[in-house]
Amino acid sequence: MTSVQFTVGKLDAGMAILLTEDHHLIEFPSLLLPKGVTSGSIVNIAVSRNKNEEEKKMKEFWELQDNILDNFGNLEPLSPVVRVKNITQTSLILEWDPLTLHTAKLRSLDIYKNGTKLAQHVPDDANFIKLSGLDVDHEFEFHIVIKTTAGEYKSNKVTARTHKMENLTGIRVAFGTFEQSEPAITELKDLLTKMGASWSDEVNVETTHLLAQLPGGTNYDRAVQHSIPIVKPDWLVQCDRNKKIQPALPYYIINVSHND
Repeated sequence: MTSVQFTVGKLDAGMAILLTEDHHLIEFPSLLLPKGVTSGSIVNIAVSRNKNEEEKKMKEFWELQDNILDNFGNLEPLSPVVRVKNITQTSLILEWDPLTLHTAKLRSLDIYKNGTKLAQHVPDDANFIKLSGLDVDHEFEFHIVIKTTAGEYKSNKVTARTHKMENLTGIRVAFGTFEQSEPAITELKDLLTKMGASWSDEVNVETTHLLAQLPGGTNYDRAVQHSIPIVKPDWLVQCDRNKKIQPALPYYIINVSHND
């Protein structure tokens, strides 16, 4: 323990000016001085090191550091894994596994095509994006980059080539309202199988066209909402007959107006 003698020089609100024997001034909280002390009073201030409390606090500090490391430092986010599916002449779907971030938070997810960042916004809870407007029969390279509170992570790179016009395997249709659904729909499904194309009961992100004879119905509404072409069954027949993807516009079940 160390004890030092001071003379009280001045008392202000909350603070006292103390003078040492060798005329050094220090400021000291007046609340810690004994009662009745005034200017000119002589006080002894004793200081000792509390090693037990120091060791206790140091132990608590390192336990906290270890706890932070165990919870936040050992499990970092995993790099995304991407793949391509549903390739057509001008579009494809880029899909990735659900992100494993552990304790980190997602800040952004960016799509890169041939090394260039795309402007499309991807919702935080999405694990795919449909990319349209691609060149026919062209090879592209894709990857994604996620930025998190734990850093930046890049996915694997995948290469995909859009289909030639003669490749009909990318067609994936759903069915709308028909004047008489059978045997028309069954025959269309058989034709799709023959072409190497596919179909689904409901309109979804993979649907390329809706086949229908009449407007209306749940699938019709979904197709309108997602700007999916709604065409007459003859469109599919002509694709097979010509062995080549056909323009959808001439086969729309509702005439599309054009501005002069």
